[in-house]
Amino acid sequence: MGSHYPDMASELQPFETILFGFAFSPSLKANVIETARIAHFFKAKLILLHVGEKSQKKSNQINAILGDIDCHNLEVEIKWKSGDPYGIISNVCTNSKIDLLILGALQQENKFKFYVGSIARKLTRKVCCSVLLLIKPSAERVPCKHIVVNGLDAPETHFAISNAFYAANAFGAQKLTIVEEILQKEIHVTVEDDRSLKKANLVKERLKHREESRVRKIITGLPDYLTETITVKTQSIFGKRGYSIGHYAQVVRADLLIMNAPSKTGFLDRLFPHDIEYILSDLPTDLLIIRKSI
Repeated sequence: MGSHYPDMASELQPFETILFGFAFSPSLKANVIETARIAHFFKAKLILLHVGEKSQKKSNQINAILGDIDCHNLEVEIKWKSGDPYGIISNVCTNSKIDLLILGALQQENKFKFYVGSIARKLTRKVCCSVLLLIKPSAERVPCKHIVVNGLDAPETHFAISNAFYAANAFGAQKLTIVEEILQKEIHVTVEDDRSLKKANLVKERLKHREESRVRKIITGLPDYLTETITVKTQSIFGKRGYSIGHYAQVVRADLLIMNAPSKTGFLDRLFPHDIEYILSDLPTDLLIIRKSI
């Protein structure tokens, strides 16, 4: 992911410290280079964390990769800690005041289907900061052209949308689509004949207009330097929340999908999955989950 970093005013810099938990897997080099590139675009400090024993061989391997990175002035720190991965990563996020945690997603064997492993899923739900899930990290830069962000009628949506514009500028993306997912039950019309179909379509148009008006108000309230170079589209979708936006991002081949973090993590939420759970089980693209750092 990534492209040219335009010169940007610094009023909004949501990601000042980034953490990447790395493993010595075949994709290590691509993961580290991609993560370093993202930190460079965000003008952030990068902390690389390995949960496991430190050895000279491992240390030489990670330092050799960092030596190949073409990101001047990037501040990088390497941490080595042994123990429970979930507990260690959570604690480092809190203690090091991390703004963005980057994790790799897994591809199902012999299938072009990416999903989030159990530890990463737990971190995504409970960690104190935003989370970026990468499905196809690349050592060679792949331009980010199109970002999709949710436009839910929710308290955190303004923050998610402003972060989406910030990311679009940082990555050099020219297009941003804000998707308003509208639940079918909001239509309140049972379609039985031509008359009720016409009525249902009128209700749909009214709901679309309401949602687009609300989202436009959010965009108007953002600083010009964030919005002036981006082509913005709003898209209303009727369907199951989470599933609908994930499917849309896949169909339009978005390079990045941005969502609000789930707001509750209680017992009932485990019984009734969050909107985001549909996406975590089959990632359509790289996913950035926005959460205000605690």
